[in-house]
Amino acid sequence: MKTLVFASNNAHKLEEIRAILGKDFEVKSLKDIGCETDIPETGSTFRENALQKATYVKEHFGFDCFADDSGLQVEALNGEPGVYSARYATMNGHTMDSGEKDDINMDVLLQKMEKEENRKACFRTCIALIYEGETHYFDGVVNGLIIREKRGEGGFGYDPIFMPEGYEQTFAELGNELKNNISHRARAVAQLVAFLK
Repeated sequence: MKTLVFASNNAHKLEEIRAILGKDFEVKSLKDIGCETDIPETGSTFRENALQKATYVKEHFGFDCFADDSGLQVEALNGEPGVYSARYATMNGHTMDSGEKDDINMDVLLQKMEKEENRKACFRTCIALIYEGETHYFDGVVNGLIIREKRGEGGFGYDPIFMPEGYEQTFAELGNELKNNISHRARAVAQLVAFLK
């Protein structure tokens, strides 16, 4: 079994990634390797942010590593929230604690979209992998629509307001098993796994 570090402590993402990677890899989190640093994400693209995180782990801890950056891009908002998806509300002048972050981010987005007829959006993930001395990138995209109100109890982030193409339910309503098969992260991870195997 190969050991890889996933440069994240996000429990949702780690659970999703471990479920997708299965028994072939031991996936360690930042916490597992003793990395307490809040690695900065100062890039203007998902790719730049992902590489920044993977490089930090490789340089400071020596492990082969992959990192992802993902977010929601809404056509009518010129690609917002994009790389600012996790902190969209604070970018728009709101204060919040981590427990209510997802709800406030969604509220800000729905407010901005109130008068928009074009509801097209996509979730995008970029994975940067530093493996055996080389850097590789894997991208996953899921197209869909922003609905007008939150639906569903599952998922995280913007899942309750995003309805993927070909489905009548939001990511939050589809359940983790189905979402893990069709999500942007699943598509990027599938490419990562195919490469590693």
